[in-house]
Amino acid sequence: MTAFEAVALILAGMAAGTLNTVVGSGSLITFPVLLAMGYPPVLANVTNNVGVLPGSLSGAWAYREHLHGQGKLLALLITCAGAGGVLGAVLLLNLPASVFDAVVPALILFACLLVVLGPLMKNRLAGRRGPTGASGDRLATIGPGAFMTAVYGGYFGAGQGIILLSLLSVGMSGTLHRSNAFKNVLGASANIFAAIVFLSATHIAWAAAGFIAVGAVIGGQIGGRLGKRLPPSAYRLIIVAVGITAITYFYIK
Repeated sequence: MTAFEAVALILAGMAAGTLNTVVGSGSLITFPVLLAMGYPPVLANVTNNVGVLPGSLSGAWAYREHLHGQGKLLALLITCAGAGGVLGAVLLLNLPASVFDAVVPALILFACLLVVLGPLMKNRLAGRRGPTGASGDRLATIGPGAFMTAVYGGYFGAGQGIILLSLLSVGMSGTLHRSNAFKNVLGASANIFAAIVFLSATHIAWAAAGFIAVGAVIGGQIGGRLGKRLPPSAYRLIIVAVGITAITYFYIK
């Protein structure tokens, strides 16, 4: 690996860590960078999962003040997310690589659409719940939703944060910051359990994962401290631009 590639991965990891903490979908930056460096799609996805994981943990720590007294609910949802992450990882490793090549452009497009439409979806659905969120947490919605989202996250991952944040902001009471704190923990949980499967069953490009991890940890702290001051529209524009680039890569390679 050249020095330029190492720096590019660190910078991509920082951007992904920041985006994952504040908005989600940071893998739409790191995953295409790995593809551009010549890594096969499945290896790039596995390496990306391991690389961005420390950033997810860093982001969860940055939002820890919104998780006080939430132990029982966290344990339940972490269990759901962990089980989903394992299933998604098993699907990735056992389905033919051609399936991954075929579905990834559609998954990236789906994630980009969620980035664009997510705020509208959240506003419309949250409006039905009422501004105070007095109905409480809807476990029948967020439990299965966390599981299914984690299956997607274990299989691919990009866009997982957007899906989770949309789900939690509608199904949970309280502020968006509380939903975002849970999003960071559940995303990290899905990645941890998926990474355990990957570590035991497949090859990982450790050098690339390490450089991404260094940047992602820094980005997680940046997102936790400064991300809320930045316009979400700027994040969404970057994510969509990178997503379109990734889709184009898959169709012209």
